[in-house]
Amino acid sequence: MTDDRLLEPLALLGGQAARDAVRQGLARWLYGGPVAFTLARLWRGYRDAGLVRADDIPAAWDDVVTRVSQPCPAAGLPDRALVMGIVNVTPDSFSDGGRHMAVDRALATAAQMVAQGAAVIDVGGESTRPGAARVTVEEEWARIAPVIAAIRGDARTRDTIISVDTRHALVMERALAAGADVINDVSALMHDAAAAEVVARAGCPVMLMHMRGTPETMNDHAVYTDVALDVVRELRQRVERAVAAGIARDRIMVDPGIGFAKTASQNMQLLARLPLLANLGCRVVLGVSRKRFVGQVSGVADAARRDPASMAASLPGLVFPDTIVRVHDVGVMMQGLKIWQGLDHATEVR
Repeated sequence: MTDDRLLEPLALLGGQAARDAVRQGLARWLYGGPVAFTLARLWRGYRDAGLVRADDIPAAWDDVVTRVSQPCPAAGLPDRALVMGIVNVTPDSFSDGGRHMAVDRALATAAQMVAQGAAVIDVGGESTRPGAARVTVEEEWARIAPVIAAIRGDARTRDTIISVDTRHALVMERALAAGADVINDVSALMHDAAAAEVVARAGCPVMLMHMRGTPETMNDHAVYTDVALDVVRELRQRVERAVAAGIARDRIMVDPGIGFAKTASQNMQLLARLPLLANLGCRVVLGVSRKRFVGQVSGVADAARRDPASMAASLPGLVFPDTIVRVHDVGVMMQGLKIWQGLDHATEVR
């Protein structure tokens, strides 16, 4: 029988307050800290089983508490919050389509992102926005192959972690052979039947994103009983499927798929309840950068001008200690990350 229990961490604390509360037994760490939770809502299916103090969670939930409270595996990447810069080698991506089709421009952008603090560069050759034109696997590979080679061959970027944003097993296999380190699949290895085998054989880190349907049909599937609970449970199924295919659990990262098969309201609800993802015991990847809902909520129609709002929308993901934040503007995000991290070390002003 599938375990339908979920623990939702609430009443979060940071900084000295978190350390004091944990030391006095009033709070528990979220993924090992530095954020702690003092309350928890217990879910069985869609039934709210009660709001309890963190120090009063029933013993029957001890296994769930341990999973939510202990540090999650780093998935083979540096064990700290990371910024991942987006380099789309496509003519039709919603924000930067066409900007990086020339290899020298793609490399220049990657080098600038690394100089600004990006630890990962995410290279993609297929747009997954609604209505995007389909490309063949060979065309996708032809777009990204020279970019991977350029990043690996340039002194400014050669040691950077390269992630490849693809749904196709053949592209994954070729990219890893060419020097890529991580696979980022918006279909959570569901689009191509051979994808899980490629990742399992390579033993590489993999990012599994939540999406329903396909990029062409996903907007027809944005119907949820409870968007946050549904996303966590559906991601759990994807994780278990990957593990069953031979992928090590400690190499798996999860992405809630903000903007994929979700309305603006659902995206905001999901962002507000991200701590639920700790039930999966996997490192979290969050990508909200310049997405339509960011424009809808902030009132900024031009996607290229949404970076300040995108940074603000990324901050909820930093409740976890080693979130990977996927963005177009690394410089803006690094500013926000440094302020967020600085708060944990702030002292009271008297």
